[in-house]
Amino acid sequence: MKYRRLGKTNLKVSVVGIGTWQYGGEWGKTYQQAEVDRILGKAKEVGINLIDTAECYGDHTSEALIGAFLKKDRREDWVVATKFGHKFVQNFQRLELWSAEAVQKQLEDSLRALQTDYIDLYQFHSGTDEVFDNDDLWTMLEKQVQAGKIRHLGISVAKNYNLHQTMAASRVNAKTIQVVYNRLDRTPEEDVFPACIAQDLGVLARVPLASGYLSGKYKPDAVFAANDVRNNHDPEQRAQRLKQVEEIKRSEVPPGMDMATWALAWCLKHDAVTCVIPGCKDEAQVIANARAAEYVSDDHPQAWKP
Repeated sequence: MKYRRLGKTNLKVSVVGIGTWQYGGEWGKTYQQAEVDRILGKAKEVGINLIDTAECYGDHTSEALIGAFLKKDRREDWVVATKFGHKFVQNFQRLELWSAEAVQKQLEDSLRALQTDYIDLYQFHSGTDEVFDNDDLWTMLEKQVQAGKIRHLGISVAKNYNLHQTMAASRVNAKTIQVVYNRLDRTPEEDVFPACIAQDLGVLARVPLASGYLSGKYKPDAVFAANDVRNNHDPEQRAQRLKQVEEIKRSEVPPGMDMATWALAWCLKHDAVTCVIPGCKDEAQVIANARAAEYVSDDHPQAWKP
């Protein structure tokens, strides 16, 4: 595993993290504690130290599964990132809660679910610019930083081109940006990434495998199960994406290299990107994802230098 400095946080994070939306049950599978323990245990074994979750992956369900694992492990070995702003109602339905009072309650609920006294990275989660521009919210959050309940603040932008929130990061003391970035969606390269570099913001690249399309497992005519999130995607767009993946696999992926590994390493080549956070459904995927670190250069601007 290789490690990078997460922007101004100065946290040492593995270049491959682990995303945990799937633990909330919306990807067609209900995870048991023993399964999560094995996945996170394997992640630690291969050097992964960053877990990304959210209060609305289930009703704190993902956080609770992670928290039960952390209780049995060494909490200080992990960088735990979670998010605020939404309340789970049912699959793919959320209530948005952005007042300072509501977010403070979410923070306490997340701390309880995660069974920890502090959160390493607490992220504004896909809110509009209107709710972002709420000084009361950021004042409350800064007080929680001073109290030690939050180590660092971050922003998970809903749109890959959201320059407003990215440019305002330093003003609200946010030190990281989380954004969708992958070989099929390079939008952040135009404006968001330059703004991140200028402010020394750590970047977490979510959906680096484009919801699994970049795994290279699917043909353009692939049919997904009814409870698979990809079944909700526009059929024409889905087929077009899979056709594009087929061409990328033919022309860009080195012979004999696993496409998912290549896709993660591709993201990590950009100077702005600190870490990719793919989801992992089992231990085998953890191992496969971690292999991307083997193809990462040591001369990246954020490479960890003790």
